[in-house]
Amino acid sequence: MFCFDSPPNKYKKLDAKLEKKMMEVKRSALQINNFRSINGIIMKFPQIKEVLKDIRGVFEQYDEDSNGTIDNDELKKCVKKLQLHLAEKEIDDLFDSCDLDGSAGIQFKEFIVLLCLIYLLTDYSNSPHTLTSKMGSPQLEATFDIIVEAFLFLDKNGDGKLNKKDIVKSLNEDFPWEKSPAHVTRARFKEMDWDGKGNVSFREFLFSFINWVGVDTDENHVTGSKK
Repeated sequence: MFCFDSPPNKYKKLDAKLEKKMMEVKRSALQINNFRSINGIIMKFPQIKEVLKDIRGVFEQYDEDSNGTIDNDELKKCVKKLQLHLAEKEIDDLFDSCDLDGSAGIQFKEFIVLLCLIYLLTDYSNSPHTLTSKMGSPQLEATFDIIVEAFLFLDKNGDGKLNKKDIVKSLNEDFPWEKSPAHVTRARFKEMDWDGKGNVSFREFLFSFINWVGVDTDENHVTGSKK
């Protein structure tokens, strides 16, 4: 499970950037959404899980001291090795935004989120895609695209963030005669809306989405001293 103890202002700049990017993607010819229902997204979970689990090898490669986390220096080496064009300040901001528990280390699930954010912000409109080509994983590119599509499917009004109305509509439109109980809808939204402000950024959505997919939940993987 993730811990969400960091002050919300820490994420304000990044979330604004993600919101703008999502609106651009929604309007662009690059974005063709293949989802017609929430069930269509859920059916992709096994495929997404398998691809994301394969990132473990990359994570361990850059976790040089094998303590189960990637620190800021290790992340900068990773970014340089993958030839990603990010300023040091951008790397620091991404690191701080993904280090949810303030431990000065990026854990595996946080690393997945960080890679997806880098892909969206720096690589989504490029061809070929630098990040996924350097990692040697076209499947990862497709998986990140699926996650972006899932968010945009839920973002009914196209404003780059999710609200409770979006989630209710998405959960109920498959079977309007079998609407989800209100407490279920509230629980799903609360999982994403950490600060209780009523809006969910792509960053918040990513952390919840990875939990829903179940990455690592059926593994007893131990790296260094971390379980």
